[in-house]
This record gives sequence, C-alpha cells and structure tokens, in this order.
Amino acid sequence: MKILKKVLIYLIFPLAIIGLGYMIVESVMEPVRFNNDKAAREAVAIQRLKDIRTLQNAYKSEYGRFTASFDTLKSFYLDSSMKVVMQLGSADDSVAVANTENLKKRNPRIKPEQMLELYRNGERLVFRIENEIPVRDTLFNDRQDFLKELDSIAFVPFSHGDSIYMASVVKTVSGVKVPLFEASLTYKSLLKGLDNQLRINLDAQEKERNEKKYGTADFSGLKVGSITAPNNNAGNWE
Repeated sequence: MKILKKVLIYLIFPLAIIGLGYMIVESVMEPVRFNNDKAAREAVAIQRLKDIRTLQNAYKSEYGRFTASFDTLKSFYLDSSMKVVMQLGSADDSVAVANTENLKKRNPRIKPEQMLELYRNGERLVFRIENEIPVRDTLFNDRQDFLKELDSIAFVPFSHGDSIYMASVVKTVSGVKVPLFEASLTYKSLLKGLDNQLRINLDAQEKERNEKKYGTADFSGLKVGSITAPNNNAGNWE
C-alpha cells in the first residue's frame, strides 16, 4: 500500500496535473490559433476577391456588362486591350489652350489623331486622345507574380480545389438596367483543415450578424459585389 501511495503521490498525481494543465492551455490556445489562421487565410482570400473585382470593373468598362465566367476574365486579361483616354498638354498652359481653340475654329472637324501629329511636331495644344493598351500592360503592373495567381483566381485559397462562386446579371433598378456581379466563398471552404467545431460556431455567428445587418442569414463567408441590389461592388469585409 505504501508503494502504491508513493506512486500515486509522486507519479500519477503530477502527470494528472500536467495533463489537466495542458488541456486548460489548449482550450485557451485553440481559439487563438484558429483566429490567427482565419485572419491569415482571409487576407489571401480578400486579395483574390479584390483582384476579381478589378478585372470585372475593367471588363465592364469595355463591354458594358460583367461576366460570370472566370475563363472570360482570364482571356480578357491575357489577350484583350482597353481603351485608355490620355490628355496631352496642360490645361494650365494658356498658350496651348488658345492654340487649341483657334485650331478648332479653323477646322471644326479636326480629329485627335491629326492634333497628335501637330503636337508631335512641337505645336502647343491641349487635347485628349483614346489609345488601345493591352489589359496586361494596364492592370497589376506592380504584381510580378500575378500571372501565376491568375491561374488560381477561380479557386478558394487553402480549400484544395473548391471553386469561388461568381455570377452576373443585368437588373432593372428604378427603371434603369444596371449590370451587377458578385463573387463569394464560404468559410467552410476557406477554413478547411482548421477546428471544425470552431468553424461551425463562426458560421452561426456570421449568419446571426448577417440576419441583423442584411435581413438574411443564408451565407457565411466573404463576398464582393451583389446580384441582388447595387452596392458599388463593395466587399462584405469593407
């Protein structure tokens, strides 16, 4: 009995205390790790949704509508051109302004291309001209790895292949037809591999928040734009 008592006092009890302490620490640290991992993954996902928004806005500027196809967005970026309006000369240059007004009075039908030729020959003018510039030379110039990122733009980060949902419509709002789009991903996909119960708890919190804010609780995740009503293509994280 004495030996058993010593084993309990010097071995079993200390191990039990250590185990209990570990469980307490883990119960505190697991939500902390979950929230840290969630924040890191959200940052990547938000950037992807922002990139989609940038491409969609550029696409709409050319075609007057949005697209529901990631392949179309990719092709637009890789193979298409955008009309870019450039101003040549300064509106603060009074001589250039006067020269331009006189030129238009003498030749009301003068084209921007003709004015560009005069400008290149040294005449001081102020005018705008429209150029066609490849989309890939216009967007994301500061992102050296964007071409690699473009390959995965249709997928939810960290999800091992889940697709981002994207849709576009033309909706009549106050008698005016308005092009709309949205792109979204769920926390269920984004947070794959993290503690499932904590993710379920997050879904419940997000749906409750959305019910109060938007009157609907059918979504838990990140979304940019809306096909329900115009929202200036805002993200729900903004």
